[in-house]
Amino acid sequence: MQSDHLTPVDYLMGAAVALTWGMGVVFAKAAIEHFPPILLMALRFAVTAAALVWFVRPPLAQLGRLFGIALVAAALQYSLTFTGLKGLDASVAALVVQLEVPFLVLLGVLFLNEQAGWRQWLGIALAFIGVGLIAGEPRVVGAWVSMLMVVAGALSWAVGQAMIRTLKGIDGLTLTAWIAVCACPQLLVMSLIFESGHAHAIATADWVVWATVVYLGLIMTAFGYALWYSLVRRHPISRVGPMLLLLPLFSTAGAVVFLGETLTWQIVLGGGVVLTGVGIVLFDQRRATARQPSGRGDLPKGPG
Repeated sequence: MQSDHLTPVDYLMGAAVALTWGMGVVFAKAAIEHFPPILLMALRFAVTAAALVWFVRPPLAQLGRLFGIALVAAALQYSLTFTGLKGLDASVAALVVQLEVPFLVLLGVLFLNEQAGWRQWLGIALAFIGVGLIAGEPRVVGAWVSMLMVVAGALSWAVGQAMIRTLKGIDGLTLTAWIAVCACPQLLVMSLIFESGHAHAIATADWVVWATVVYLGLIMTAFGYALWYSLVRRHPISRVGPMLLLLPLFSTAGAVVFLGETLTWQIVLGGGVVLTGVGIVLFDQRRATARQPSGRGDLPKGPG
């Protein structure tokens, strides 16, 4: 049974999820200086699959659909997002990828017969205006292809989440494990097609790079989603979703501290507008869910 009451432990868990996912972007940015981005994601999901697949039953009746969902929500999304990340600062990518939430609302309106109030439309408009401000920053202007790839990755994530909404009778741990199982070979094939230097990258990777792979697979994905699904099993997503607004803040702080990135006034302003817009969408979704106890208005899991 779900409850609207959040305990201090719940808030700590939500903050831990945001920290885990947010720092994953920072560590991935460092790792793709060595590993091709799609190969890094293939290794990430290999670690996740190896850690989780033993604890869940194979959803044989839905494997075909899971394969399609993994292709869109994992293989395509992470290929686009992390290839784009290679050409952008981690702080910029972490802010732009927040378009996942507005895209999800738009897809719900267009294809799932859902409705959005004027506050959500305002939030969506602000989110896109904020991304436009970031895109106009001089350092980002020359990396417009990378920027578009991250935006396309956010759209791919939203499409995948809309597909996940149609699944029935499958729990979060099974979903995470078997999306990883399906996504790993998909990503590997995509890496072999679009990237090169795999053998050299693997042979010359030091322990820091391999530690990043383990972090992405075990901590960011397996542990992070374990915490997240623990929260969403007990509380409406509209209640805990706003805590994920901490994610880009952790990513930005980590990028400044660990990667030496600098923030210009235009990135700070654009990021503030993006987060304001996404926050309006999430908090208005919370009002809608309060009026609709069935939870149909809930947003699914956040980005990670």
